[in-house]
Amino acid sequence: MNTAILLAAQSAGGSQSPLPMILMMVAIFVIMWLFMIRPQQKKQKQIRAFQNALKEGDSIVTGGGIYGTVKRIDMTSNKIDVEIARGVTITVDKGYVFADTQALQQSTGK
Repeated sequence: MNTAILLAAQSAGGSQSPLPMILMMVAIFVIMWLFMIRPQQKKQKQIRAFQNALKEGDSIVTGGGIYGTVKRIDMTSNKIDVEIARGVTITVDKGYVFADTQALQQSTGK
């Protein structure tokens, strides 16, 4: 009788397929990619496009939160001179420059 119970338990547990578990893992990865990874990649692409299109006179925000205006761009060293106050200029790496959202809103009229 114990043998019959063991065989019944083994056959019930051994007949499960790993397919539903694999499908669930794939679904979780797809959902993560759609809601987390993909939007971040799009945002990074927009930031890179803005950094590559910088020109003198653009309003920017540095990675440290300093607002200023681009005065000079040195393409060889990827550095930008930013005027943060009248007569006060700092040099910032191009990778730490982001769009000034307030200036963008004013220029678009929103």
